[in-house]
Amino acid sequence: MREKLPEIYIATDVEADGPIPGPFSMLALGMAVVGCQELRFYTELKPISDQFVPEALAVAGLDRDRLSREAPSPQEAMRTAGDWVNGLRHLGRPVFLAGPAVWDGMFVHWYFLRFLGRSPFGATGSGIDLRSYWMGMTGGEWAETRKGRIKHALGLAGLAHTHHAGGDAAELAAVFQAMLAARSRTP
Repeated sequence: MREKLPEIYIATDVEADGPIPGPFSMLALGMAVVGCQELRFYTELKPISDQFVPEALAVAGLDRDRLSREAPSPQEAMRTAGDWVNGLRHLGRPVFLAGPAVWDGMFVHWYFLRFLGRSPFGATGSGIDLRSYWMGMTGGEWAETRKGRIKHALGLAGLAHTHHAGGDAAELAAVFQAMLAARSRTP
C-alpha cells in the first residue's frame, strides 16, 4: 500500500485589475507554505487585456504599463508557479488556501487552466477558505470573519496586510498557522 503524504497548505494571494479573470487581468501572484515561511513564491504578470477598473488597479498600486513591458507572460508566470507548487510534492500534497478562496481561487484556477491546461491544485482548483474555516472553528457568524478580526482574536498584532501578493500570502500563512495551533489547543 502506498504511503499517504501529509497535506501542505499553500497560502495564496492575488492582485488583479478587475473583478473576474478573462476580461480583467491577474497582475501579481504570491504563495507561501504554511509552517515553512521561507518557502515562498512571487511573480508579476503581463496584463491579458486592455480593460481594467481604476479602483481595483489602485488597491495594489501596480503599474500596468511597466508590467506590460517587464513582467513575464501569463504562460511563463503560470508555468513557473505550477513548477514551484509541484516541486513541493516531496513535502506533501499541495492544498490551496486563500482568504477569500472564491476570489483568489477564481483567478488562480482560471489562469492555470487557461495558460497551462491544468492546475497543480487539482481539477477543481478547490481549497480552504480562511473565513469559512474560522467560522467553523469558532461557531461565529460570517460578519465576524474579517481577517483583521481573526488576527486580533489570535493575538497577531503587527502582522501587516499590504496588498503586495507575496507579503499578503505570507500574512495568510501566518494567520492559518496560528489558527491550526489554536485548534490543536482546543479540547
